[in-house]
Amino acid sequence: MSDNQNEPREYDAVRGGQNPPPIDAAVLGGIPGVKSRLASPIVEVRIAALSEALKYGEAGLDLIIQALQDESMQVKFAAYLLLKDRDDLKTKPPFQDYLPVFEFDVITVDAYGKENSRRKSSAHYFREDLGNGVVLEMVYIPGGTFMMGSPTTEAGSGHHERPQHQVTIPTFYIGKYPITQEQWEAVTGYNPSEFRGAKRPVEKVSWGAVRSFCQQLSEKTGKNYNLPSEAEWEYACRAGTTTAFHFGETITPDLVNYQGYYPYASAPKGLDRRETTPVGSFPPNGFGLYDMHGNVWELCQDYWHDNYNGASSFGSAWDTTGCPNQVRRGGSWDYDAVDCRAANRSYILGGDSNRNLGFRVAALLRLPVFSSSL
Repeated sequence: MSDNQNEPREYDAVRGGQNPPPIDAAVLGGIPGVKSRLASPIVEVRIAALSEALKYGEAGLDLIIQALQDESMQVKFAAYLLLKDRDDLKTKPPFQDYLPVFEFDVITVDAYGKENSRRKSSAHYFREDLGNGVVLEMVYIPGGTFMMGSPTTEAGSGHHERPQHQVTIPTFYIGKYPITQEQWEAVTGYNPSEFRGAKRPVEKVSWGAVRSFCQQLSEKTGKNYNLPSEAEWEYACRAGTTTAFHFGETITPDLVNYQGYYPYASAPKGLDRRETTPVGSFPPNGFGLYDMHGNVWELCQDYWHDNYNGASSFGSAWDTTGCPNQVRRGGSWDYDAVDCRAANRSYILGGDSNRNLGFRVAALLRLPVFSSSL
């Protein structure tokens, strides 16, 4: 230890959040120390302080609840992870205000399109206020690992969906619905769509216009919005399933807006609507996401590649330059059922737009894993 009287001694207390603290100095402990670290400008310091707050009973709980209002989304969700399993009423109002839960039915069908199961499920989401009563709902997607692409045995699949490969996706958030015309107009001030309707998906948007929308939305909200990567999109679409559709082996016009005259597997022919439908008109998948099959094609961040050779195994966008085409997923109202499969992929020239093309936004959030719980 230094003999310099101006340097901290072994048991001197200093404010938390100093990185690194002076040599031989002790960090201020207890609730005062937690409070000081929660005031740090460093996000990682604030998150670590939340974990320490667990030691201090009700006083620590109060600090964690307060952190639900932190300016950093990472800190907010770190606090959420620490509180989510508590049963006491003290934590309920903040969750309802910040991360409410919505409930829905998850439906599966057989190869003939007949419903063979229905279960209740729920998902967390948050609301983004875009002004004038227009709200964007973003759904929490838990991270996980899945097999991206299609097997050779899947009818209608092609080489561009292979090789099937394992991909690990971190936690992220994605739009509950494709971006609607009222949401687009709330951000950009105009509406390019052909099939008009506030709750219908926006269409006739180019990749460049969509990227500009994401930038404007980020500036408006203070969060980082973007298109989902192709891997994130497929992971979100499948919602833990491995079949051609998240509904099961096939789809019907009662479940998806597509060209019903051209069914998949043993499903019968059905209605061809010849236009978009309001978002949320059909049942969601297991993550609580609507219209992942059909209605409008959805743009992704990625540039087009002819197959998955060299693709990332961690879900990041394949955005290397050199190709003028952008990936689109999910099929549309004007395409056959086979084009709406979870693994199906297509592309569009970056500057093109048409009445089949829309998108939904995503927000990525990486959180630490806490081993302890209240």
